[in-house]
Amino acid sequence: MMQDIIVSAADISLFHVAARELGNASQWWRIAQVNGMTDPDLGWISETVLLKVPAVESDLVSGLPDGVLE
Repeated sequence: MMQDIIVSAADISLFHVAARELGNASQWWRIAQVNGMTDPDLGWISETVLLKVPAVESDLVSGLPDGVLE
């Protein structure tokens, strides 16, 4: 199930968001993918932004799968 969260520049990057929300920083790409992003840096945020976060999938391996975010 997808959930909406509010992030700000204080969250620093999608690595930090993924660690907090998904329990695995290396799954940042999943958050990027559902939000149409390719860069994990959140420094461009001036106030706050609403992001969608996919459900936790503990069976996913670490790292970026081939072809994702290309």
